[in-house]
Parts: sequence; C-alpha cells; structure tokens
Amino acid sequence: MAEERHEDAIDFVRKRGAGALAEKMGIEFTEFSVDRSVATMPVEGNTQPAMLLHGGAYVVLGESLGSMAANLWAGAGRLAVGIDINATHTRSATSGVVTGVCTPIHLGRSLTVHEIAVTDEDGRRCSTIRITNLIKDR
Repeated sequence: MAEERHEDAIDFVRKRGAGALAEKMGIEFTEFSVDRSVATMPVEGNTQPAMLLHGGAYVVLGESLGSMAANLWAGAGRLAVGIDINATHTRSATSGVVTGVCTPIHLGRSLTVHEIAVTDEDGRRCSTIRITNLIKDR
C-alpha cells in the first residue's frame, strides 16, 4: 500500500530531507523502503569524551531512520511523530562508520513500531533501538 504511494522511496528522503541534526551528524540514507531502511553515520565527530560513539548519537540515528520510515508508511497528508524511543547499547564503536538497519515490527493505521539494529564496520551489533510513532492527519 505505502509502496504504491512512493514509487521511488529514496526520492522521498531526498525531497523531505532528514533534518538539520541528521545532516550535522553525517547521517546518510543508503536504502529506503517500507520494509527496510538503512543509513550510515561516522563515529568521528559524534563521540563522547572517552572517544566512544555517544549513546545519544545511536539514538539520533535510530530516530532518523524510524521516523522517516513511519512517515513513508503514513503517506500524503499524514504525519508520523515519535512518542516513545528506547535504546540498549551492547558494544562501543570507536572509529569508522556505524550502520543502522530499520525494520518494522508493527505498521498500523495510527501507530508504527520499528526496530533499528546499529552495527560497526565488522558487523557487530552496538545498539538496538525501538521507536513508536503516532500517525495523525496534518
């Protein structure tokens, strides 16, 4: 259904933009659809004083992916807004790039839930994020 509303979903990201914070953090969308969205983010420039990727940076990557995916699902004339997000960090990235892969857990008429798995360049999971978005009319 949402695929029909957005024939070229990555074009949806280009037109809408991911937001000023995502741009400042160097987040780049590489794949985007209702079923799977992927973005990368550099570790450099997004670290905490111990030179580890900041926990909040993982969350920004997750929210960027989950919110954009929810808005793609919502379709024209509707808006998805985050109402809950949580993250569990299981490993620390210290260099290179991390990759977030966002998949839907629930795609409803008024709520979406997505899981974002963030991995380092060696494919090791560093953080698991879950976001719930409320879909409403604009």
